[in-house]
Amino acid sequence: MDEKIIQACKKQRRDAQRQLYELMAPKLYYLCKRYLKKEEEIEEVLADSFFIIFTKIDQLKEVKAFEGWAKKIVVNQCLAQLKKNLNFNLYLDDVSYANQPLADEMTDLEEEDLLNLVKYIPEGCRTIFSLFVIEGYSHKEIADQLNITEGTSKSQLNAAKSKLKELVTTYYYQKAK
Repeated sequence: MDEKIIQACKKQRRDAQRQLYELMAPKLYYLCKRYLKKEEEIEEVLADSFFIIFTKIDQLKEVKAFEGWAKKIVVNQCLAQLKKNLNFNLYLDDVSYANQPLADEMTDLEEEDLLNLVKYIPEGCRTIFSLFVIEGYSHKEIADQLNITEGTSKSQLNAAKSKLKELVTTYYYQKAK
């Protein structure tokens, strides 16, 4: 991130805020889509996130940390939105554990294909999968963020992995044959 833009944003310059928005909005929008399905929720969370970014940017000590700091704000806003509507202790009934492919069968699956399949995992499982696998949060951090137990986080992650394996087998390997 350009240090001049960040410094200008700290001075509340609208032109710099516009530049920062244009640079970061596509990345942060995609991050929101990992957690939220409804377009209006995504747009609301993105707007709220930029409001926080612009009002708290003076707290940022290291310009090099800006992108990670902004992503953390967006993830926290997404989680706040999800907590309004979602019980993370549910959604395990949707997961089938049959027909699991072997791990070595999955070596030619592209990352983009896998991320596209993640959309079809039940929302609670998908959220925890994204936090743990993609964002790198620990089960303790996830549990604290979502007000659930670490055990619930772990079981949701296992359910997500199982559902993902099922989806890979159903939609990826059967098309490849």
